[in-house]
Amino acid sequence: MVMQMWNLQLWDLQMMLGKLALAAVIGAAIGFERETHGQAAGLRTNILVCVGSCLLMMLSLHMEQLYRHLEVESSVVRLDPARIASYAIASMGFLGAGAIITGKGSVRGLTTAASLWIVTGMGLAVGAGYMLPAVFSVTISLVILYGFRRIKGVFPRDEHTILTLKYDKMDRPLEQIKTILNDYQIAIQFINYRVEFPSEAITYRLRLLSKEDLPWGQIVKRISASQGLKEIAWEEGEVP
Repeated sequence: MVMQMWNLQLWDLQMMLGKLALAAVIGAAIGFERETHGQAAGLRTNILVCVGSCLLMMLSLHMEQLYRHLEVESSVVRLDPARIASYAIASMGFLGAGAIITGKGSVRGLTTAASLWIVTGMGLAVGAGYMLPAVFSVTISLVILYGFRRIKGVFPRDEHTILTLKYDKMDRPLEQIKTILNDYQIAIQFINYRVEFPSEAITYRLRLLSKEDLPWGQIVKRISASQGLKEIAWEEGEVP
């Protein structure tokens, strides 16, 4: 009898350690892709998140089992096995928010935040004993993270940029600039200009809408050939 109980406890311990190991492997698989993509939340972060969520799920189930024998009228409150798991998902919002960077015209880090969220879910699934769904989920996630990155190049996105041109005198080269941009199907959404006196230097600031796969080097080279150009700057613009 004692030997059977010992074997049962040993099996439970091996199962718990196996779950934590599988969670570490799953977190490493997602984290490796994020690490190679240059994201701050990379290999170590995803491993810690997945192992931590797995541990919380196992703790939640274990605490429910400990107090399962108590009656409803007992002074000890019976625990909900989903409570800790729900808080683990909610708290992941803080890490996800820290992974998101908002620029002038775009928001970056959403994929990393989503990967942390799904890693948490997979860790909880492993902790609850849903091994196969967790492994299938990480397979789907890796296909999306690796495969869809190549597909994105086939469908270039719209890009909002600000082009600033400074000329040493008022030669009115704007029509020439419009022609160059039109050759590359770049739409001019708005134009601002500033004139300096007595030098008569003029600065154009153009808000542009284009595709992200354009040959920017060629465009800049053609614009740089315009007469009287002193300074050129191309920067990210806000998405209207």
